[in-house]
Amino acid sequence: MSREPEEEGRLLLLLVVLGTVGSQQSKQVHDSGLESETYPADCEDVFDMGVETSGVYVIYPAGSSSAVPVYCDMTTDDGKWTVIQKRVNGTLGFFRGWVDYKLGFGRADGEYWLGLQNIYQLTLRKKYELRVELGDWDNNVTYAKYADFSLSPKAINPEEDGYTLYIEGFSDGGAGDSLSYHNGMKFSTYDSDRDHYPQNCASLSSGGFWYRGCHLANLNGPYLGGVHLSYGSGIIWTQWRGPYYSLKTTEMKIRRV
Repeated sequence: MSREPEEEGRLLLLLVVLGTVGSQQSKQVHDSGLESETYPADCEDVFDMGVETSGVYVIYPAGSSSAVPVYCDMTTDDGKWTVIQKRVNGTLGFFRGWVDYKLGFGRADGEYWLGLQNIYQLTLRKKYELRVELGDWDNNVTYAKYADFSLSPKAINPEEDGYTLYIEGFSDGGAGDSLSYHNGMKFSTYDSDRDHYPQNCASLSSGGFWYRGCHLANLNGPYLGGVHLSYGSGIIWTQWRGPYYSLKTTEMKIRRV
């Protein structure tokens, strides 16, 4: 009987330890050493937690069960950008089907697509702007901005609605406007044709995008090396380098406004 207080003490210590471990597991640990029990929805939340260095961080677009790594741009135009698409070297194939484009693919420390469902969740509750950054094979860089960006903002079921693109408020950073042509279009892939063209634009363009009939922008097209002879092939932003030039780098990034 004399051991009961000691055993109770050990049991209490064990519960404290388990509680501490559980608490630690619920924390998000960044490369910067930051720990927090909160669940940042986007890179602005990451910034507000004290992170000012660009890099890969975990965000939670739809709450604690939706963890996904993204690249956060904390420097460009005052930072806080959540990168939703990135092309840098052609190591990742973007000619993929509906499920991949819905859920996302690639690596946040390289080339990737965040996923239509994640992007939808991000833009569902708050207003976001979009910045499209482009680079060519002569190391020229430019951009276009859109003051309002969202996917299927009024849809009960965004997938049924095709994750329809909504943008407005274009401002020119030198790239010109190649995306407004796609405004109001559903997202199309080779196995889910939702464009306005008699043939499948995703198959013809070897990508996945909000094709109309077919495109002025094809940021998820095949990675080619600049000038080529095939109209509209490659990574295209028509208003900058035209339909016969495949870009070297692209980034689509969003930030709260």
